[in-house]
Amino acid sequence: MIWLGYEKILCSFGCLKLARVVLLIEAHQVNHLPNFRSLIMNLRTRTLLACAALSPLVAPARAGDVSTVITPSFVTQYMFRGARLGGPSFEPTIEVDAGNLAVGVWANTPLADKVPGQSDPEIDPYASYTLSLNDSLSFVPGFTLYTYPRADTSTGWYKSTFEPNFAVNVTYKGVKFTPKIYYDVVLKGPTYELTAAWALPLKDAGTELDWTATAGTFIWDSVSKDANPRVKNWGNYYLVGVSAPFTITKTSKLILGVAYTKGSGNYIKSGTDAKVLNAAAVGRGVATVSYALTF
Repeated sequence: MIWLGYEKILCSFGCLKLARVVLLIEAHQVNHLPNFRSLIMNLRTRTLLACAALSPLVAPARAGDVSTVITPSFVTQYMFRGARLGGPSFEPTIEVDAGNLAVGVWANTPLADKVPGQSDPEIDPYASYTLSLNDSLSFVPGFTLYTYPRADTSTGWYKSTFEPNFAVNVTYKGVKFTPKIYYDVVLKGPTYELTAAWALPLKDAGTELDWTATAGTFIWDSVSKDANPRVKNWGNYYLVGVSAPFTITKTSKLILGVAYTKGSGNYIKSGTDAKVLNAAAVGRGVATVSYALTF
């Protein structure tokens, strides 16, 4: 079963993908804020549909089994947590799974319509470990190290942030529910998220429709490096999507996905200044094409 998801959505083999939201505000809205460029800081994201490409190609690994999954993906919009970060992007991933342990690296390179200040590239190592109590309940601790090699720290950008996370997977009547919490130790704030995932088999077509619905909220207290006073960002988001895997060989699949995601109540605030609406928090459709190859 393939679980569509973000940044954070937990894939069915336990990989944890996290996200970041760029703070893109129209310039006339924030001229009164200090260090404006730092507000467009490199809080990068992976599109929620990208997680579908990292879904297991074969049965879940048994203890001691080791496999490697390479997944190049193309997305039509660079979106996460309801914020638009850019246009078409290339998002490759490589992951090694050893039993319940997953270790990998995800990256993003914008191909067109790049948002000013967007990291190019972004490279994010991550890991997770799945602790299964039974077929319907598991706990998944993990982390992601977000790195931005070309970030200009002198203008308020972070070269890296670190975000541990913890998820609980509960399956009830074929629906997988995943409450999840993240805490970024650099941005100094949590993200709370709830995902529901359900698969509809299409036996005649040799595939399935993997539906996902996600709702989340976040609040970060330090989104601009060395800013004084601190710059805060908070907001809400949701996503509804579906993907379908198509077997190419015994060890590879083509995965097609579409989703709609939207942000709301997304604001930025510097010290005692009035809060400013984040113009990047919008609603957009996203399409993804991925090819996953397992060794």
